[in-house]
Amino acid sequence: MVVARSDYDTILRENLPVLDVRAPTEFERGCIPNSTNLPILNDNERARVGIAYRERGNAAALDLGFSLVNGREKDHRVNLWSRFLNARPNALLTCWRGGQRSEIAQQWLNEVGIEVPRIAGGFKAIRKCSLDVFEQVKSRKWLVIAGSTGVGKTQFLNTYRESVDLEAIAQHRGSAFGQLNIPQPTPISFELALAQRLLQTVHLGTCLVEDESRTIGRLAIPSQLYEAMQCSPIVVLEASFDARVQLTYEYYVRSTDAPNLVNALGRIRKRLGQERYEVVKSQQERAINQGSESLHLNWIASLFNWYYDPMYEYQLNRKLDRVVFRGDAQAVSEYLSHEAEIERT
Repeated sequence: MVVARSDYDTILRENLPVLDVRAPTEFERGCIPNSTNLPILNDNERARVGIAYRERGNAAALDLGFSLVNGREKDHRVNLWSRFLNARPNALLTCWRGGQRSEIAQQWLNEVGIEVPRIAGGFKAIRKCSLDVFEQVKSRKWLVIAGSTGVGKTQFLNTYRESVDLEAIAQHRGSAFGQLNIPQPTPISFELALAQRLLQTVHLGTCLVEDESRTIGRLAIPSQLYEAMQCSPIVVLEASFDARVQLTYEYYVRSTDAPNLVNALGRIRKRLGQERYEVVKSQQERAINQGSESLHLNWIASLFNWYYDPMYEYQLNRKLDRVVFRGDAQAVSEYLSHEAEIERT
């Protein structure tokens, strides 16, 4: 039996299921992708054990921990772990440093006939691995996919195996209207999931990534990757104005409830200017009240003309020297296929 595993790259890259026995507050601050929190000590128990450790030493802390979790409560927690592991035979076990908590959990599971390897060094070691991954990004080849709002950059990106969808990992679609109905991950969880995706694409040649600002929602792209993106060649994806408006409606607006649409518009009020804001607000209110797709397309078009397109043109003009190709989805696909063929020869 493998008691502990230290192949952290493989653990992340293969998205192995993980049984995390840390306390809930530890898990909430950051977690390994595909991990489930079934704590050996809850927050209150962990706090009491921590006080005992500081005041009376490790032996006293262990004695208190065993007295807090014994009998029926111990059986209950081991039963939860057993059910999780029986459904995931390739799962691993972790705590913060891969020390006493995961070792005790491993021992308790052995007592009921279940053997599970723990992650050597625990969550802390996986976190260090993720930071090491970011140190290597500048040595990789990147191609940035840029384009006006609504050209379908994310959809295009997701047709390529060798791509990193930063918005999906950040659980935010970018821009003021990009907030989803689920919370974004914590910064640590975001970076772990991003490191995982980087490991999954590391041997696939040039990697595609969407042109993004430094932050996606409230999360910041790690500086190493962001700096690599700022000096990489750019391919500009293009689409007609009407197609962009329609896609924006389908992707951002139709699935978003009215309060969130109103709040999103309010977030760009100052940048849009009061006069134009009032016009778009009025158009948006009519569209919401009448439930009309055509009226929604009107206010989206106004936002393109007055806000998103001028902002995009300004940003693109600052990096025109890095643009190597521009065209619609089919033309860009053909360009990428040609470049991939050259790269292979």
